Amino acid sequence: MATPFGHDVPLWEAGEDVKRQANITRYMQWLKSEKGLNFETRDDLWQWSVNSLEDFWASLWEYFHIKAPSPYSAVLSERKMPGAKWFPGAKLNYAEHVFRNATTSRPAVLFRSERQQLVEVSWSELRQKVGSVAQALKAMGVKSGDRVVAYMPNIPETLIAFLACASIGATWSSCSPDFGTNSVIDRFKQIEPKVLFAVNGYQYGGKAFDRRPIIAELQQSLPTLEKTVVVPYLLQDEQPGAVSLRDAVAWQELLKQPSELVFEQVPFDHPLWVLYSSGTTGLPKAIVQGQGGILLEHTKSLSLDMDLKPEDRFFWFTTTGWMMWNLLIGGLLVGSTVLQYDGGPAYPDIGTLWKFAEDAGMTFFGTSAAYIASCMKAEIEPGKTYDLSKLRGIGSTGSPLPPEGFQWIYDHVKRDVWLASVSGGTDVCSAFVGGSVLLPVYAGELQCRSLGARVEAFDEQGRPLIDELGELVITEPMPSMPIYFWNDAEGKRYQESYFEMYPGIWRHGDWIMITSRGSAVIYGRSDSTINRQGIRMGSSEIYRIVEGIPEVLDSLIVGVDLPGGKYYMPLFVVLRDGVALDDALKAKIKESLRKGISPHHVPDEVIAVPAVPRTLSGKKLEVPVKKLFMGAPVEKAISADAMSNPESIEYFVGFADKVNAMRER
Repeated sequence: MATPFGHDVPLWEAGEDVKRQANITRYMQWLKSEKGLNFETRDDLWQWSVNSLEDFWASLWEYFHIKAPSPYSAVLSERKMPGAKWFPGAKLNYAEHVFRNATTSRPAVLFRSERQQLVEVSWSELRQKVGSVAQALKAMGVKSGDRVVAYMPNIPETLIAFLACASIGATWSSCSPDFGTNSVIDRFKQIEPKVLFAVNGYQYGGKAFDRRPIIAELQQSLPTLEKTVVVPYLLQDEQPGAVSLRDAVAWQELLKQPSELVFEQVPFDHPLWVLYSSGTTGLPKAIVQGQGGILLEHTKSLSLDMDLKPEDRFFWFTTTGWMMWNLLIGGLLVGSTVLQYDGGPAYPDIGTLWKFAEDAGMTFFGTSAAYIASCMKAEIEPGKTYDLSKLRGIGSTGSPLPPEGFQWIYDHVKRDVWLASVSGGTDVCSAFVGGSVLLPVYAGELQCRSLGARVEAFDEQGRPLIDELGELVITEPMPSMPIYFWNDAEGKRYQESYFEMYPGIWRHGDWIMITSRGSAVIYGRSDSTINRQGIRMGSSEIYRIVEGIPEVLDSLIVGVDLPGGKYYMPLFVVLRDGVALDDALKAKIKESLRKGISPHHVPDEVIAVPAVPRTLSGKKLEVPVKKLFMGAPVEKAISADAMSNPESIEYFVGFADKVNAMRER
């Protein structure tokens, strides 16, 4: 069968040794010997994992030796969405399962930043510092269920503070220090934190950013704060009182008192952390996930789906404001060494992360499709420039990775490397579809559906589709689904977010195709769907073609219904320096789309813009721009504080006047 992109030949397939030594193979052997369950293929295992939910998740509990002094009375007390209750009666602690791996001589963490050379954090140092910070939090009056927040970058101190928080049963939440004041307040104020961890500043792209004035603003705007812990990250000798901060304490003070690490046993669904939706069109949803659900999901995902082993050195380029940070630190659950990087991915040049891979002995390199596209545009050759001999896996997420991105990895990074394109969501802090070392890699395709995730492509009537585009839905509950949204006592916002289109079925808001061989292709957000002459199109198809043109750096496509059954579809492009959008380039773009996809995908206009509006986590703001073009005022369409480049929206606000005039004709 041809793939959706016409590629029949796999780009990569694991050798028999790799398959034999894979974690998932060992799990399947254990199921056979201990449970009498024989699965010949990975797809057979997936089918069982979603058809026999209780048996699957119970087997993981046993296989991974989940430690719970209080046993569970049932795996799933009621199989429904929303409202599924997992492992009632069980008590456990996420951080305790991290430190089960502390006996190894391998480092727990390797860290580098723009200002800091590679440093190593041993398991013993990690345990000692987590114990001290946990005791300091308790001395501040933090109890199980209290909220602790962090305005911190991806550095070891953030990881230490999180593990200390989890160990005592407090609830964690973090924002990256590149978030503006209002963005942080919109998030943290909802959950009424007791303690704030914050850096006094940070460096990105070679520029220093002082964050002391913002910390003072946060203190003023978060009345429940009782203490602020200041980490001297930018100004390393500074004391917290140097700027007028009330109830401030220096990070170093927390580490002075050695303390034995004690783990508070909490219910399975006790809140571990609060993550947030992008907040582009309203107050960000405060998504609460439980200790047990995340523990089980991340252990499963990282071990069985991503094949991480204790000897691996696991990296994902992320900030603390993206769920990939939470998944990254989950590498400690399976005993891998976690690699943290803080800084710009293109400073001092686009190869800096590949240099980090070489120096750290990285075995798994996680990044975004946008970063891979940037490397392609820069025409670098990481495989020739850096020693990537230890690299065995590459992960890509954030947006669909086009076939050309797959091909570039195998042509210019490493021929013998497993490329796992994955797609999931903050909502479950994990992947719905992703990779497996047991399966071949085809250009443009995500290899398989994640174990325990019953992913389907639905049509508008709720019927499953194969080899056709449909809504990505989850038809059975997962343990890491939100236990609730904060300040949503009746569950109204939770219900509206996922279950309105198909009652009892989770609609995620992405277009997906499930292929006959069980792989998947993501086509972008379904709520920004382009629907021209009754033909629905995913925006990722268009971006794949347009951004493959050398002159184009970035792009945004929007489709708007006009009176009289008309449809207007402009394409906005960001061009390389020195390139002009003349008639020849416009014709080239349109012809590329006509030949590469279909005449229906050719835009009505091609317009050059300074920048594409993006969220703080780097996603294109298709829906807010579409709302502007449909007449919504800017303050209703988008929150500037939820943007990484708020100045970019100004052009589209002006352009909306033109579109609205067209609508009024």
